[in-house]
Amino acid sequence: MGVEVGSKLEGKVTGITKFGAFVELPGGETGLVHISEIAPTYVKDIHEHLKLGDKVIVKVLNIRDGKIGLSIKKAQEKERPPRQHRERTEGFEEKLNRFIKESEDRQTSLRKKRDKRGRSR
Repeated sequence: MGVEVGSKLEGKVTGITKFGAFVELPGGETGLVHISEIAPTYVKDIHEHLKLGDKVIVKVLNIRDGKIGLSIKKAQEKERPPRQHRERTEGFEEKLNRFIKESEDRQTSLRKKRDKRGRSR
């Protein structure tokens, strides 16, 4: 399987720096997993998550100037089904008009209750 943007591959951690980890991919190519792409949580020390020789599943994010950007975090995310076209729900104008009407109805109800209390005393 070739290295293509969007593909998920298994690789081996061959180097760790303070800014990321180098992963050897099938075919001998090497890519970098930036520290922000190691885990879904904040990573202060990469050594808490990876060690040399670890086998990891990575997703190819980009290939620029012969450099391969990888992500362990995105490889673990579940694929989202494509968004189906939904009919447009209530827009801002409709929401605003509904809010104004409901607000006026509540105000009218409160005035009636206040007037009834004022007359019965």
